[in-house]
Amino acid sequence: MVNECNSFNFNNMKDNILKTKSFSFSIRIVNCYKFLIQEKKEFVLSKQLLRSGTSVGAMIREAEHSESKSDFIHKMAIAQKEINESIYWLELLHATEYLTIQLFNSLNNDAIEIIKLITSSIKTSKASING
Repeated sequence: MVNECNSFNFNNMKDNILKTKSFSFSIRIVNCYKFLIQEKKEFVLSKQLLRSGTSVGAMIREAEHSESKSDFIHKMAIAQKEINESIYWLELLHATEYLTIQLFNSLNNDAIEIIKLITSSIKTSKASING
């Protein structure tokens, strides 16, 4: 995947992986949402999951063209909050028996992997600011 560089060169291989994984996660969340509204007739919790689950990738894309290192960190921190919220909605949907254990584990594992990558990216960026 071709990676555009901005003036601060925040984008590295880890960020490409994060961009790809967050986009794939968004696709899975959209498909999960469609399943929940069509098959389970669940409209409220699923909408919350759709919003937080798809905003992760959007914030990562915004961070890709941030104006400064601080702006990059800020946008990535929002993405971190959104993926954490997505984990909450997944847990709630599973606990209320809307999601099977298999579907929950699969989506939750992806979310945990993404939150770890985001956290690592934030830490690396903060370390580069602090010298």
